[in-house]
Amino acid sequence: MVLNCRHVWDQISGYLDNTLDAATRADVEEHLAHCEICSAVLDSTRNILILTADDRVFELPLGYSERLHARLTQAILEGPPTDTTSSG
Repeated sequence: MVLNCRHVWDQISGYLDNTLDAATRADVEEHLAHCEICSAVLDSTRNILILTADDRVFELPLGYSERLHARLTQAILEGPPTDTTSSG
């Protein structure tokens, strides 16, 4: 089965937790091999999990929250990225 980016994003937690069935995991890996955006999302998610796995406290740069909310609002308004790896 060919997955688009949205499908892969829905499976990232299961992929990282190794709870996907073998067929779905193979489909996700096939998509990740060709999609830089989803590979970046996977790496970012993995890094966030590593950073939050301990009790360290990070001080965010001044204005970070405002920039984050502006980027999230922009991404929501733009919708999901165009998937270049699926045929339909």
